[in-house]
Amino acid sequence: MAAAVPRRFRGAPACLCVLCGLPAAGKSTLTRAVLGAAAERGWRAAAVSYDELIPEQAYFTEAEEHTNWKSHRQAVLQSIEQFLEQREGAVDLPSSPLVNEATWQLCLRSLLQPEELNPDGAPLLFLLDDNFYYPSMRYEVYQLARKLSLGFCQVYLRCDLETCIRRNQSRPRPVPVQVIVEMEKRLDSPNPQKNPWEFRSISLNSTNDVSKSDIQRVMELISTALNNPLSPAEENTEQKEADRLKCAQSVVHQADQACRRLISEAMKAARESHVPSEHMRALAPRLNECKAAFLRDLRHQFLQETRFLPEEDVDVEQVVKRAVESVFDGRKNEIISQFIDNHETT
Repeated sequence: MAAAVPRRFRGAPACLCVLCGLPAAGKSTLTRAVLGAAAERGWRAAAVSYDELIPEQAYFTEAEEHTNWKSHRQAVLQSIEQFLEQREGAVDLPSSPLVNEATWQLCLRSLLQPEELNPDGAPLLFLLDDNFYYPSMRYEVYQLARKLSLGFCQVYLRCDLETCIRRNQSRPRPVPVQVIVEMEKRLDSPNPQKNPWEFRSISLNSTNDVSKSDIQRVMELISTALNNPLSPAEENTEQKEADRLKCAQSVVHQADQACRRLISEAMKAARESHVPSEHMRALAPRLNECKAAFLRDLRHQFLQETRFLPEEDVDVEQVVKRAVESVFDGRKNEIISQFIDNHETT
């Protein structure tokens, strides 16, 4: 049965708090601690675990499945948006078919506690527990907070790869080690200097247990966000252009990481083919020159093609995947073939 939103939520401040980091970095542990601290303050708080809300079969890397996975992520935010938009009155909330209904109802129940536990006007807090390894993932949450005039903040749990892998092995359902290794390469943590919208972010070292002072820092961050909700975006041409340039920067950054991995694999293949050292020394600059030219072309083409396209309609990961696989990989293979063929004919 769908939960009903009581009228006592009217006018209550609300905050979306993003918890990001590698698998087993300590996000769930931090979530439990923050939920306890929020209860002590009389806040209504809910943990929004993407792993529990999104079915396991939605997590694929194949191109045809990526859109499905992204649709599930968007459904989580749409469920939150629907709840917050309907809090003005008692309205039954139908659940999205893309999220786990039982888990979502548990989230809502934690917000719909008796009034004696949480009085009228008590703040609403959503703790979004996911890896959020790309800025574009976090930006979607920021956009929702801005649209609904909510508080927004981020907590990045900084934990070394070895510790995450060790912790992960003790989980009932461990994440494949290679997935964690690849995610660590792709992880682009909050950076207010590069992305001004991430200004309300903190970083915690979670290699060891999170301390009481860390919890206090998180609660102060959330309090500040609750007291300083975002304002809805106005039509601003300059801001749109700035956002478009940031999006292009993200595309180039992710493409650069993908190209570096391909170059590393190519160099390894050349060594295994016994390409002479003098040829190897020439091969590396050729591949790097190819990468630099590819990234310049990608940035120019991306800015041209997205001139009239809203940023939220741009799938950064798919843009990168298509460009790297259809363009750079082919150019890289041509260079490798030339060097190997030259070696075999000498």
